[in-house]
Amino acid sequence: MNNHPFRALEYLHPRSLARLSYHLADMVQGRLWLKVLIGMALGLGAGVVLGPSMGLVDPALGVTIGNWLAFPGRLFLATIQMIVIPLVVASVIRGLAASENIEQLKKLGVRVTLFFAATTALAAIIGLGIAGLINPGESMSGLRLDATALLSDQAAPARPSILELPDTLLGLLPGNPLDAMVEGQMLQIVIFSVIFGIALVSMLPAQSKPMLDLLGSLQEVCMTVVRWAMRLAPLAVFGLMAQLTTKIGLGALLGMAIYVVTVIAGLMVMLIVYLLILRAFTRQRPLRFLRDSRDVLLLAFSTSSSATVMPLSIKTAESQLGVRPSISQFVIPLGATINMNGTALYQSVATVFLAQVYGIDLGWGSMGLIVAMAVGASIGSPATPGVGIVILSMVLSSVGIPPSGIALIMGVDRILDMSRTAINVTGDLVTCALMERWVGGQGEAEDQISMQQKLDAAGPSLSDPAATLPATEPASVNDQKVSTETATQ
Repeated sequence: MNNHPFRALEYLHPRSLARLSYHLADMVQGRLWLKVLIGMALGLGAGVVLGPSMGLVDPALGVTIGNWLAFPGRLFLATIQMIVIPLVVASVIRGLAASENIEQLKKLGVRVTLFFAATTALAAIIGLGIAGLINPGESMSGLRLDATALLSDQAAPARPSILELPDTLLGLLPGNPLDAMVEGQMLQIVIFSVIFGIALVSMLPAQSKPMLDLLGSLQEVCMTVVRWAMRLAPLAVFGLMAQLTTKIGLGALLGMAIYVVTVIAGLMVMLIVYLLILRAFTRQRPLRFLRDSRDVLLLAFSTSSSATVMPLSIKTAESQLGVRPSISQFVIPLGATINMNGTALYQSVATVFLAQVYGIDLGWGSMGLIVAMAVGASIGSPATPGVGIVILSMVLSSVGIPPSGIALIMGVDRILDMSRTAINVTGDLVTCALMERWVGGQGEAEDQISMQQKLDAAGPSLSDPAATLPATEPASVNDQKVSTETATQ
């Protein structure tokens, strides 16, 4: 008798998150990315008129108007932050249930995690190299004395000790998952979701089906809220840019041009590395990959959130890249939370930039620490807009740079946030294509994609044939197969 509990994976066929991509279809067809760029340009112009650059408005009044203009943007950010955690939890758990079998799940889990960690470290190293080559902080020599004087009375943050490592590792397991969700501890949330998902798929299909159905409904609710929030995106970018320009002026923004160019150059190098990896291991042509993934990359650029575009990412991976659903539904949700290569690269560049501004020399040991902290901070960061600028303080603290120096780069973070999110999503899609080649599955990918589409179209009653299985364990797995085939005829 073979009653291995994980054989339930063969009968759990949750409806794919890709079916919810219709929530994002209007934004793709309506060229949301173009509207966002127009909003950014208009916001920049409004900020110049209201700000200190032209002096047409009293500075206090200009700041007040800028704060009101930023209200839609703050509402947009708060809405995305509110909904991203339940969306990620539901998607990670259901992604585990979408695997073909436990063997595929084991291979995917190990290889995806190692690949994400390796490429994130590579991105951080590329960021250090680009920043060291261009030296963006040298162009801010006039600001260096003022910034140093401003922060001279602040004690340098203590560097983390290796003695704290065991407690840090134990802290990754959330003692209270609700606290982790409230505090936005994304790595803890992912670990909890993985443990919860493995426990769920180890149960009998009839017992796990109600929870999977509930999580599927949660995904639907989250994407509905995302669709509402996305309508604010152009207005949000307009208001946020207007507020920033009103406060700091156009001159300060232009003074950061070399820093912006450095970050974008690093992101372009990372994109080229991804395309070379894709070409070397899957023989896919880079230009075709960019053409096939154009819509989801532009939408990611517009929203600054890799989590909100997960349905379209999964659909792109399956329909354009030929990735089987059992792989895409596992890799994309996991990648949206722990694959933050663009964020890691940005943090490395920003750290070197601020170190040069403050005249702090970074040795090889400090650079190694920057890579380690950038990887750890990026993996544990939520997939929401603007989060990179928040977790940057952890990386700065690791090498003794005052986190308050973040104020120097706040004004240009909007365009950089959008750019690094597009790179993050590119990494998720490339990983899907690689895992399709390295792990694969049973049967042809085209057949599995076709079957998943039929199950999604048929509705829950057919997409979850395990619903008709008995709650008690049958005599054998063969009996499970017979009852499932009978129920679906």
